[in-house]
Amino acid sequence: MFHLLWSIIVGFFVGLIAHFFVPVGHLGFLWTTVVGIVGSIVGGFIGALIKKPADGAMFHPAGFLMSIIGAVVLLLVIKYTGFQF
Repeated sequence: MFHLLWSIIVGFFVGLIAHFFVPVGHLGFLWTTVVGIVGSIVGGFIGALIKKPADGAMFHPAGFLMSIIGAVVLLLVIKYTGFQF
């Protein structure tokens, strides 16, 4: 349960930071959180392509930074495909 709450909190802040770099209009709490969480997944995938995490590690060492990069990539895709919130 704590992991889910932590994912929502971190996802919200990652979404806020990404939205600062790529403004796409008003997102609201829910969409900002969703962008942050999905951005974390995208960022983790990008980080794993660049360098595999150590054996047994739960998180990539550049986790928060890669989460922001993933959320920025996601917002750029949303912005240039014309998706409306």
